[in-house]
Amino acid sequence: MVLEATMICIDNSEWMRNGDYAPSRFQSQADAVNLISGAKTQSNPENTVGILTMAGRGVRVLTTPTTDLGKILACMHDVEMGGEMNMTAAIQIAQLALKHRQNKNQQQRIIVFAGSPVQYDKKMLEMIGKKLKKNNVSLDVVSFGEEEDEKPEKLEALIAAANTNDSSHIVHIPPGPNAISDVLISTPVFNGDGGGTGFAAAAAAAAAGGGDFDFGVDPNLDPELALALRVSMEEERARQEAAAKRAAEESSTQGKVEEQSSNSQDATMVDNANDRTAEATGDATPMDEVNALLQQAIALSMQTPGSEPSVRDVDMSEASSDDQELAIALQMSMSESAKDASNETDMSKVLEDESFLSTVLASLPGVDPNDPAVKDLLASLQGQSSESKEKNNDGEKPPNDEK
Repeated sequence: MVLEATMICIDNSEWMRNGDYAPSRFQSQADAVNLISGAKTQSNPENTVGILTMAGRGVRVLTTPTTDLGKILACMHDVEMGGEMNMTAAIQIAQLALKHRQNKNQQQRIIVFAGSPVQYDKKMLEMIGKKLKKNNVSLDVVSFGEEEDEKPEKLEALIAAANTNDSSHIVHIPPGPNAISDVLISTPVFNGDGGGTGFAAAAAAAAAGGGDFDFGVDPNLDPELALALRVSMEEERARQEAAAKRAAEESSTQGKVEEQSSNSQDATMVDNANDRTAEATGDATPMDEVNALLQQAIALSMQTPGSEPSVRDVDMSEASSDDQELAIALQMSMSESAKDASNETDMSKVLEDESFLSTVLASLPGVDPNDPAVKDLLASLQGQSSESKEKNNDGEKPPNDEK
C-alpha cells in the first residue's frame, strides 16, 4: 500500500452547470471526488487527502490534507459555482499545501478535474509540469466536458512534462450515459500505481456507504479486519445471550423463593389460627377438669396421717420438762391437729351423704351426677374415707389399756 498525500483540484466554474453528465457536470464530478477520497484514505490509514477549488472568486483550499473522510465529504457541500478555471494557480497552491504536509514520508500527488476550457498556453503548462517533476510531485488529470481542439494537446503536454517513471496519468471522459466515477474505477487515476480493480470496487462501495459487505469491510481487501470484526460481533452476541439467560434464571429463582415464602407464611397463619382455636375451645373436657379439682381438694384435706399425733405426743412429753413455752406451743399444735381430724371426720360425713353430693355436683356447670365416671369417683372417695376411719378407730386405745 502506497503512503501518499493527495490534493484534489475540482472545477467549479460556470461550465459545471451543464447537464451533459448525469445529473450535472458538477454533481458527477463530486461523486468521483468522493470515490477517490474514500479509496485513498482506505488504502492506507496514514494517507491524507485535501480539496481545493479552481474557480469562483479565486483558488480556495477547502480542507488541507487530512485522514478524516467525513471532513472531506462535508466540504464538498459548500462549493459555489462561478467564474473560470485557473489551473496553473491551483496546481501551484496544491503543491505548496503538499510541501507543508506533516508526514514527510508520504508521496505527493495532485489530481486535477478539468471540465472547462484551458485558458493557458502549452508552454506555461509545460513549465508547471517540469516544476512538479523537480519536486517529486505526481500529477493526474481527469479531462471531461468541453473538448476543444487544443485542450487535449495542452493537457497531454502537461502530463508529459510532469511524468516520472509513469507516475502521472491522464483520462479523457466523453459525455455519455456512464458517470465519471464509473469510468475512473478502471483507470490508473483511481487504482494508483499498485492498486487493482478489486480494491477499486471495495473503495467505491465504501464511498457509497459500505456496500453489501458485513461491517462495511470487504474480506478480500482486508481479511484480518473483517475477521476481527466478525469475532468481536460474535463475542458481543454471546455475551448478550448469556446476560439474558442469567436474567431469566434470576427472575425464575426469585419467583420460586417468593412462592415458598408465601406458602410458609400461609402455613404459619393456619397454625396460629389452629392454636388460637384450641386455646379458645380447650383440649380437655369439663369432666376431666372437675375430676382433677375434686382429687386435688380431697388430697389436700387428707394430707395429715393418723400416726403423727402419737409422735407429737411423745415429743411434747419430752419437751414439757425442759421448756414450758415449747410445751405450750406443742399443746396448741395438738389442738389444731384435733381440729383437722374433726374436719376430716366432717368431710367423711359429707362424702357419706349421697344426696348432698348429688346436689353439689348437679350445681356444677357441665357435670352430670348420673355419669358412670362421676359415680365411680364418688365410690372410690367414699371407700377411702371409710378405710381412713377404720384405721383411726383401730389406732385409738382407751386410757385403761395404756395402764
